[in-house]
Amino acid sequence: AEAEAEAEAEADGGDDGAPSRRAFLHSASVAAAGTLLPSLLQSSQPAWALVKGNAPPPKKEKGEKKCVNVEECQEMAERLASQQDEENRAAMASNPPKVAPGGSRYRDVELSPPGGENAGAAKSGDAVAVRYKVLKLGKRSYDGLSGEGTVVFSRGYGLEDDEAKAGDKTFDFTIGSPSVIEAFNDAVPGMTVGSTRRIAVLPQMGWRKTGKECDGGPGGSGAGGELKTDYVVVPTATMVAEEACFDKGKLPFPTAYAQQRRMAQRFDQSLIVEVTLVGIN
Repeated sequence: AEAEAEAEAEADGGDDGAPSRRAFLHSASVAAAGTLLPSLLQSSQPAWALVKGNAPPPKKEKGEKKCVNVEECQEMAERLASQQDEENRAAMASNPPKVAPGGSRYRDVELSPPGGENAGAAKSGDAVAVRYKVLKLGKRSYDGLSGEGTVVFSRGYGLEDDEAKAGDKTFDFTIGSPSVIEAFNDAVPGMTVGSTRRIAVLPQMGWRKTGKECDGGPGGSGAGGELKTDYVVVPTATMVAEEACFDKGKLPFPTAYAQQRRMAQRFDQSLIVEVTLVGIN
């Protein structure tokens, strides 16, 4: 009993009134809590955690349906294509192409920048410089002018082997020259510097020679103005002989052999020429 009393006395404090170890630890813990806790509570910095993994996919809009098999995907694609076709037809009906005096159809796709019209409009007899792209009609070019087509050959766009970059070279000619395709002589007049125009080039206005033997229509004497996106052989059609009907003297004309071969396959089809007027001399 005397030993237990002595142990309690040592824990509570000695006879000289000094604080015991238990009391000292208690007071130290209270002081630490009073100092650190307010600073932790007052801290407004958010805590961020780095989490590995992919972000969740975006939410789909209402009404968006995903196909689950090949048949549904094909049906959806056809429906979207049909809807796009209707929109394109409506847009074309609201903005019909213009017709040049010689019958060439064209559409202005870009107007002159400010100041480009100061040089006036090109007219017959003017010496002009242009950039151009000869295009094969795209699948959805219903009017013979719209849509994106495959480039057959070009000048001034940096697409040819002898062009280092776009704008390096131009095609220079005099409007009305017999050496130039009729579509250029017909539809380039009226353009201003910096403007871009798409011209529908029918075979007889381009690189096909005139004459009944070169008309690929039924019986060898078709209308000649019908829009053809691909050459179709009909029972009464006369095949067009390339060497006899391909007018290689008409300008512009490709210089590379591969492009000449492409033109040999396309000269009796409707083409598009996109022309930008660079200058009037």
